Amino acid sequence: MHKLTLLFILVFSFFSLNAQELNCLVTVNSDQIAGSNKQVFNTLQQSLNEYINQTKWTNRIVKPEERVNCAMTIIITSRDNNNFTATLQVQSTRPVYNSSYASPILNIKDNEFNFKYNEFDPLIYNKNSFDSNLVSSIVFYANIILGIDADTFSKYGGETELKEAQNVMLQAQQSGLSSWQNVVGKQNRYALIDNVLSPKLKVYRDLLYNYHRKGFDNIVKSKASAQQTIETSLLTLERIFNKTVGNYLIRLFFDAKADEIVSMYSEDAKTRNKDRLIQSLRKISPNNNSKWRKLD
Repeated sequence: MHKLTLLFILVFSFFSLNAQELNCLVTVNSDQIAGSNKQVFNTLQQSLNEYINQTKWTNRIVKPEERVNCAMTIIITSRDNNNFTATLQVQSTRPVYNSSYASPILNIKDNEFNFKYNEFDPLIYNKNSFDSNLVSSIVFYANIILGIDADTFSKYGGETELKEAQNVMLQAQQSGLSSWQNVVGKQNRYALIDNVLSPKLKVYRDLLYNYHRKGFDNIVKSKASAQQTIETSLLTLERIFNKTVGNYLIRLFFDAKADEIVSMYSEDAKTRNKDRLIQSLRKISPNNNSKWRKLD
């Protein structure tokens, strides 16, 4: 009896230490589709939840409590037999050391998430070919989530996952779908991974590490020091302003971080360069000026 108990503990410990990396909530919203039979959407939602959360995406040893919390929300806007037109919202958060706060890392809206799907189709990914826009898109964003998250904990720590996302993009280009193509000024999947891995835009990944690991992770220890570090890291975004058409990385960052920054600096923060920070934010992210006014 004791041997069986010990065996159970060892097996449980093994699977716990080798847990999957993502804790993802997938929601498929079909409210815009007429008809009462929604079974195909329920099946798709269940299948995606199982696929994402039961896949071992990396070689890392991950404890259950270390899984990355994220969400994917699919809104179906039209259906023609097994062809679906949809949008995809991808969000993820990161815990802050010694606190209960979860810092938002990604908040991406993909407006070209169109795919074919037959109920009960198996979700299978082949890294050497393009077979399904549904599966390739999900695998792409799973690796983006993991790569960006890892970059916030160690400098360029997400290189492997980001390279894998790049490989997904390269294989998917054979589909001819515009979301995977290099289209000047278009903020699509190609632009996302191309910008993130661009050597001339590497300051963005430096920012991810400095802002989170050197800044937020020290906020409980010394809020003033953490605010100063975060302020300094934010000012580095000026170095990539206008380096690419549309400033995709700047939008990527502030779509997730604008509210957090306002919360951080609207409470009488006494940092050295707050006035310069406000001016910089207004210049590089004018779409958020209604929020930056709260910093005055």
